[in-house]
Amino acid sequence: MNLPEELKYTKDHEWVKIEGKTATVGITDFAQGELGDVVYVEVETVDEELDKDEVFGTVEAVKTVSDLFLPVSGKVIAFNEDLEDEPEKVNEDPYGEGWMIKFEITDETELDQLLDADAYRSHVEG
Repeated sequence: MNLPEELKYTKDHEWVKIEGKTATVGITDFAQGELGDVVYVEVETVDEELDKDEVFGTVEAVKTVSDLFLPVSGKVIAFNEDLEDEPEKVNEDPYGEGWMIKFEITDETELDQLLDADAYRSHVEG
């Protein structure tokens, strides 16, 4: 299981890359493996302010549809539009070209609740 050490993670199997007040979010390698082939990613929350754990979009795989949850409160500022034509990037490169959204963090205190790579690995391996 690929878990970049510099990222933060959620128990909902999302990764978070924090750069100042901006964060990039996608689903983890574990999540894309569990979902199977991703066929569609929908995000209709660009320019919306959402609270931590609110749904910002969905990811649809051959077998299932899963909600995507905002890891910390913020305003969604960008959607990876490449995923509209190439949703398979989520499977092929979940930590790179398969990123889903960028958002402005509005409550930095919530960052303390994110997991580091070791804590996420423990959560998955249970």
